[in-house]
Amino acid sequence: MKIILFSRRQVAHTSAEIVQLFEAIRRFGFDFAVNAEFADYVRETAGIAIPAAQTYGAAVGPQPDGTLMVCYGGDGTLLEGVHRLRGERMPVMGINAGHLGFLTSAPSAGLDRIFAEIAAGRIAVELRSMLRVEGGFAEQPDSLLALNEFTVQRHGAGMISVETYVDDQMVATYHGDGVIVSTPTGSTAYSLSAGGPVVAPACSCLVISPLAPHNLTMRPVVIPDTAVIALRVHARHADAFVTLDNRTYSVAPDATFTVKCAETGIFLAVPHNISFYDTLRNKMMWGIDIRS
Repeated sequence: MKIILFSRRQVAHTSAEIVQLFEAIRRFGFDFAVNAEFADYVRETAGIAIPAAQTYGAAVGPQPDGTLMVCYGGDGTLLEGVHRLRGERMPVMGINAGHLGFLTSAPSAGLDRIFAEIAAGRIAVELRSMLRVEGGFAEQPDSLLALNEFTVQRHGAGMISVETYVDDQMVATYHGDGVIVSTPTGSTAYSLSAGGPVVAPACSCLVISPLAPHNLTMRPVVIPDTAVIALRVHARHADAFVTLDNRTYSVAPDATFTVKCAETGIFLAVPHNISFYDTLRNKMMWGIDIRS
């Protein structure tokens, strides 16, 4: 079995953590490849040299059947790892070395146990939907896919307006800081902080959430994931930008974007004893009696 390992310098792994990671990978006999910039960090921090033949760059490329991507960091690390797949169909597991991680649910404290479960095939795989976005990017993105969300946001002090349509039917014109379109997976990310609902990953829906709307009666809307969303951006007195997950792009004046569910999703791999509700309860600290 092959492991595609992805991590980032800003996660700031210690030398001991890196040594433990690679010892676990080798102990269970996995073939592996590492993104080039993390391979440099591993060499600098832990003195482990990774051959060039076992590194990859901006895109993972085709891999043998049964390959698993392991993203070691926080949710941002996993989003970047998924971006490098460029639609390649392989399961992705997140090992949490960050803080509030809904996607990276496997704890880094049990690396040996995690890789033992991977080797034994004791992992659950959940299909997660993605967004595909087309429209008025000032510079064409290298990928039009997003796992969590697509956002239109103001840049600077001025308010922007976003006309929003679902299947050619107008929903609203959002005057304010912008709009988020999220998948169920992204409902616990930016959309949640904007007042959107928590959505179980198996739900077949999308969420449209306004960002700091000028009209306080504006509320998030849940729509079927078969819908096509059109967003028309008007920013007469302000600049605007858009994001695909954690990637930011400038937009042309009065740009229009079309958002819909992508034909392909990702397979999120999690240890068999960790559920979405376990993660939600633990991360949100639900059930803790704050009266004491």
